[in-house]
Amino acid sequence: MNNQLCRQQFHLQETFATVITSERFMALAEQTIIDTRNLIEAYIARQPHFRTALQPLAAEAGAPQVIRRMADAAARAGVGPMAAVAGAIAQNTVEALIRAGAAYVVMDNGGDIVLFIDRPVNVGVFTGPAKIRDIALHFLPRPHIFSVCTSSGRVGHSLSFGRADAAVVVAADGYLADAMATALGNRIQTGSKNEIEQAVCASLIDGVHGLLVVADERLGLGGELPDIVRSHVDTNIISQG
Repeated sequence: MNNQLCRQQFHLQETFATVITSERFMALAEQTIIDTRNLIEAYIARQPHFRTALQPLAAEAGAPQVIRRMADAAARAGVGPMAAVAGAIAQNTVEALIRAGAAYVVMDNGGDIVLFIDRPVNVGVFTGPAKIRDIALHFLPRPHIFSVCTSSGRVGHSLSFGRADAAVVVAADGYLADAMATALGNRIQTGSKNEIEQAVCASLIDGVHGLLVVADERLGLGGELPDIVRSHVDTNIISQG
């Protein structure tokens, strides 16, 4: 059986994702992305406020699990439920591939990444115009899924009310990492040293492993992060629309 890793990109409406795993799991990855998007869109058709809410919003009784997990993560982070949507799609996809037997999966959904790895991986941090750049987090193999999600007030299309060049959260799953990255980014308004420290402290909740903030020439760290290494961030492989 061929377990050689390959990389494939998927573009499904607003979803621009890259999946790295064994080729035999790629069809399942695509179908899971489609199915997860369909569940979310069907729920929004019944509850339009779920898409637009900027504050936590409870899921209705009988809502699909993906909706309930999004709402729960958003409530813990103090943001609207759609702040967790990219991480939700990535998390669901990686979980599905692991259930099917995949031993290695990395899914990057527009900068929100969910990983299940059996070898070291560098995750680059794209910081746009910041003076701090070309850095990566060096992760060693882990026996469980984890997630690295990034929000930015200066890079990309995701909604952020802050001015961080990069607000990075490493957490136990994509739902929480995505929602908390938004919350962390929102807390960076001036980029001052004290503000970054306070934002990092406020974002270290249960399930969050580590935090990294880049605001121009300032770097803020919190929790337990892997080694930070120098690495050129190739923008050509970033999953983006």
